[in-house]
Parts: sequence; structure tokens; C-alpha cells
Amino acid sequence: MDIFAQLAEEFKLRPVQVENAVALLDDGKTVPFIARYRKEATGSLDDQTLHALSDRLNYLRKLEERKQEVSDAVAALEKLTPELAAAISAAKTLVEVEDLYRPYKQKRKTKATVAKARGLEPLALLLMEQNYQTDPEQEAVAYVDAEKEVPDIEAALSGASDILAETVSDDADLRKRLRNVLSLRGSLIVRATDPEEDSVYRNYYEYSELITKAAKHRILAINRGEKEGYLKVALTMPEGLGEQIVTKTYVKNQSPAGLLVETAAIEAYKKSLLPAVQREVRAMLTDDASEQAITVFASNLRQLLLQPPMKGMITLGLDPGFRTGCKVAVVDPTGKVLATDVVYITANSKQAVEGGKIKLKKLIKQYHVEAIAIGNGTASRESEQIVAEILHEIPECRAAYMVVSEAGASVYSASKLAAEEFPDYDVALRSAVSIARRLQDPLAELVKIEPKAIGVGEYQHDMPPARLNESLTGVVEDCVNAVGVDLNTASGSLLSYISGIHSGIAHNIVVYREENGAFTSRKALLKVPKLGAKAYELCAGFLRVRDGTNPLDNTGVHPESYAAAEALLKTCGCSLSDIGGDLSQLSEQVEARGYAALSQELAIGEPTLRDIVKELQKPGRDPRDELPKPLMRSGDIMTAEDLKPGMELVGTVRNIIDFGAFVDIGVHEDGLVHVSQLANKFVKHPLDVVKVGQIVRVRVLESDPKRKRISLTMKGVSQADLES
Repeated sequence: MDIFAQLAEEFKLRPVQVENAVALLDDGKTVPFIARYRKEATGSLDDQTLHALSDRLNYLRKLEERKQEVSDAVAALEKLTPELAAAISAAKTLVEVEDLYRPYKQKRKTKATVAKARGLEPLALLLMEQNYQTDPEQEAVAYVDAEKEVPDIEAALSGASDILAETVSDDADLRKRLRNVLSLRGSLIVRATDPEEDSVYRNYYEYSELITKAAKHRILAINRGEKEGYLKVALTMPEGLGEQIVTKTYVKNQSPAGLLVETAAIEAYKKSLLPAVQREVRAMLTDDASEQAITVFASNLRQLLLQPPMKGMITLGLDPGFRTGCKVAVVDPTGKVLATDVVYITANSKQAVEGGKIKLKKLIKQYHVEAIAIGNGTASRESEQIVAEILHEIPECRAAYMVVSEAGASVYSASKLAAEEFPDYDVALRSAVSIARRLQDPLAELVKIEPKAIGVGEYQHDMPPARLNESLTGVVEDCVNAVGVDLNTASGSLLSYISGIHSGIAHNIVVYREENGAFTSRKALLKVPKLGAKAYELCAGFLRVRDGTNPLDNTGVHPESYAAAEALLKTCGCSLSDIGGDLSQLSEQVEARGYAALSQELAIGEPTLRDIVKELQKPGRDPRDELPKPLMRSGDIMTAEDLKPGMELVGTVRNIIDFGAFVDIGVHEDGLVHVSQLANKFVKHPLDVVKVGQIVRVRVLESDPKRKRISLTMKGVSQADLES
């Protein structure tokens, strides 16, 4: 197999793009580094394409490796025919390779292997010919041998039938055909283990549909219901079709021998082939559904991490609660804790509520709080109501609030990292600090939490853990490197996601910084223990040094391109000292001379030149600043009872799943915009229309407070004034 050619065809890329990308990956270059600093080599492939390319490359290489192993194993048995070798070479999947190897595998003791040991294989081969002149019983006489435990004709024919059945069962081509037929024409049948027992899976108690119609999120829901013991699941063939395929493949006629072959083939189908094919198709359905869920989870996580930060704001974080009160933390614009407290604004006691409000007002005024972040857990809406009241009661305060996801906050609060960061605070107060910082800089705070605990996916606990972790970790790395980090303020957890830096090096950077003071240049990184030239190449461009000795250290320009950047500045009549100031002359010169001509003159690629120009114009830029800011509120609070069909509201997309998007519209429950209600046109998947954190205008279709369900639509609802 020409892996490069196959990858180029599958990803619709030029062969040279694939070859260069693979060469860079094999050389140990990271995806963020390749995507950002090797655009000329790859044709500007983005990080998501590179991750997908890398995953597929690994699979194809495993496939080729397994093909070679199987070929060698069969050759060692002296049974590798040219036809079998060609079939192995042409196999497209690992399952197909294993099917081809199956007849030659060292098997555990089976009825067929016992029959072969008793010398009955020649009789089975004779029967398989299905000659009308063959009398099975007469031919079996020659194989009766008490010493070989073949006491009579019946035993001889039974053993031969066992061999025939295993031959049918081991037929790789037949397995493939049956898999395809089951996948394309089979049905998914679901029943309740106990129809009288109520559960969230009641919709599936009497359920069936064609496998081709089964939505991926339904597959995962049914799997979970089966795992929890509520559902029984089966995949079924159209009546009689499987038997027909098997008999048509192996039965030549209705001779006595043919009838024996037919019986053996049907037995093989029912006892071995069908159950095996059902397991394989079920596994494929689960794998496909899991990959889809992981893709959605990864996309949601990417959008959440790249939400715009609320920079430069003194923020109050509120972790709501009933019995134990609401934990409060005020942090300065850098995230440093200024004050903490506990208020009982959700208590049954009016006196406690008033006392809590007085405390919050005092904190807001004393520290000039500009933003309030409210966790969306237990007592969230009750806390929100009180916060809205407080803001109305102190009109001189210009603060606004936002309900933020607190998914994973408890995981962080109880972690070793949180204990090291806040040794004097209890778990609850750490959570309040985390909630405040999430509003200030979602990326910097959320990287402290295991990605799968952030909770913007569906069925994450049912996913293959290694695959889920690999995918989500890749997303975090891409986001952190796309934004870049301040070398002198970044935490160890944030640094550990930078290209080329593992947790050990990140720790060493922090220790070096504490012992030697702030970094004044990127070059100083080479003094950090265990950070060698290769790691420096991979990480330097993503680390920013503000107010350092070289202004380029505060840009995304890689040190390998410093000479080109300086030459560009000189060519355009500028200097390093102009970075961060007025570079209109640079823009005018580049526009006048053109990128193509300048790239040739400076001997650098045009994509790299464009990136250098962009970075010089906005040193230390944060790409998230160019996105719409989060929706902050300060008005009255509504409840589900207040919602009426036809009302138009503005909300924030909180989560996206296969069948729609959940939108926070300021009431206790998030509303669902079904995929069919997302736009006036057909929408294949919600991710094609909306993203996590996006501000949207919706119209209420229905509100059912008792069932805690709110149905929304975006059809016919203008989003024009929200797009900016």
C-alpha cells in the first residue's frame, strides 16, 4: 500500500503536502509547531487536519505492520498462496486482515480440530465436492477407527461436519459479505428487560429501526441503557437472508453430500458466523458513534477554551450553595485573590439573606468589582436573583454578572495543584476563585482541569478513555499554542501544554523563574534544566516575553525568523524600536511592494511573511480579543413560568450535542434548540451553525416547567446585530 497516496486521496491533498507533513511528524515536530511554523512545507494545513492525518497515518501503519505479520505467519506454515498474499495486501481494515488469518491461526481445542486430529479432514474435503456419486455413509466406513475415537459411521460424519462448519465459519470473504449485508439491511431491535420498571430509557423499551438509520447519539444511549441493565439489544438480519447467502456460497446441489454441507453451513451461520458478525457490526457502530461524540466534545471544548477573556477586570466569583452557603472570592485583574467570604443569600432565613446581601455589597464597593461570575450548579438561579437585586440596589455600581459553567471546578479544587496554589483555603473557596478566574481567562483556568471533566460533551464516561484523552489533550494543546502564553506569569499547568514542553520542563521553568527572576529574553530558556535545543525550537515561538530585551520576543515570530523580520523592518524603513508603536509605514510598504516580491527578496515563504507582518503590527496580540465578548447581565431574572410562546430572548450556547444546542436564556433550565430549529435551511449537524459560547437570539416555542423542558427556535429569528 502506498500510504502517502492513500492519505492524499482521503484528505484531498497534494502528495507533497502529505509527504512533508509525515516527515515533520516523524521528526518529532508537534502539530502546533507544524501548523504555525511550517506552512510552506504543508501548504498551510491547520492543526485539526494535521491531527486527523496523524491518526489515520498511525492506523495505516499498524495495518501494514499487521499485514506483514500475518503474511509471515502463514508463510511459515507453507500455506501462503499468491491469491492469499494478494488478498492480505488488498485488505483495507484490520478486521479484514484478521478474517484472512483466521483459518491459519493456532486455535484452541475445537470440535473441528479434534476431528482433524482423528484423520477426518479428507472425508470433509470429499463431502465438500458434493459429487452425486458420493455416498457419505459408504465413504465414512473407511474412517471408522476405535483407536482414533471414531467408533462408527455417525461419528465419522459428525466429525467431518464439524470440519465443514469451521471451514464455512473461517471464510473471510463470507464474513465480509455478511457484515456488509447486516450493516446495510439489518435492523436494531431494543426491548426492555423489565417493561414495568420506569427509567430514562423508556423511549427505547419497544424500539426498532434500520441500522443505517440509527443516529449515533441513539447508539450511545442504547448502549448505556444496556450497560445499566434496562435494555436488551440485538441486531437482526432480514428473515432468511443470512442462511440464503451462506448456502448459496457453499451448497452446490441437493446430493446426499450437498445436504450434509448445507446442514453444516447453516449450523456454522447460526452458531458462529451470525453472532460474530453481530458483535463486529455492533462494535463498529459503537466505534463510529464514539468517534462522533469525541469529535463533538473536542469541538465544544475548543470553543469553550477560546472564549474571549474579560481582561483587566476586578472580578467576584460566587460558588452557589444552599446548606453550606455561597462561597465568595474577589480577584484582581491578574487573578490574585483579594478577599474571600461565605454568604447565606439562598438560606430560608430572611435575616441571613439580608446579612449576605450586606456582605456582598460591601465587597463590591470596597474592591470596586466590575464583573461577577456565578457558578451554574446547585442554587445558581437563586443566587443570580439576589445578585441582580444587589446590582439594582447600588446603582452607582457599573458591574454586570454572568453565569459560568462550573464543570470540573470541584475536580480542580480537590486537586494537588489547587492545594499547592491555595494551601490556606478550603476546597469550597478554591472553587469560588476558579469560577472568578474562568470569567477573566477561561483558557488559563480550564487547563488546570482534566479535559474530560470540563463537561461540554455527551456520554464522555462511555468513551474509550485513551482515545478521548488523546483527542481532548490535543485540543487543549492547540488552543494554548494558538493563543500563546506569557513566559513570566504562566502557571506550570499552562506551560505544560506548550509545544515541546512536558510537565517536568514546565516545572523547571517555574523554578528557574522563581530563583532567577523574570525572563528577559527567549534565549534564556536554554538555561532551564532539561530544555535543550530541540525543545527550544518547538516552544520558543509560543512563549511571550513582555518588556524584554528584544521586542520580537513578545510576538509570535519564531526566533528562526528574527533575521527575516529585522530585514523586513529595515526594508520598509522601520526598526525594532517601532514594534508596539506606529507601523503604518510598514503596512504601506508591504501593500505597495506585494507579498510575493517581498518573500522572494527576503528569502522566506509567503505564508511566513504574512504571519510576521501580522505579528509586528500587533505584538503580544491575543486572537481571542477579536471575538465577541461574553453576554453579561444586570437586569431582572425570569423563570420558566414567565416564558410564553413567541417571546424572543438573547442567550448563550452552553453545550452542543448531535441533535441540537442548549442555550442559557437566563432561567433555571437551559432551553433546547433542536437541530431542525437551528436555521431556515437543512442543518446536518448543530456544529455547522452554532458553537459553544456563541450569543444567539432565540424564540420560545414551548415551556414546560413541570418537566423542566424549554423548546426554542432560531428559525426566522434575525442574528444580524449579534454577529459582531
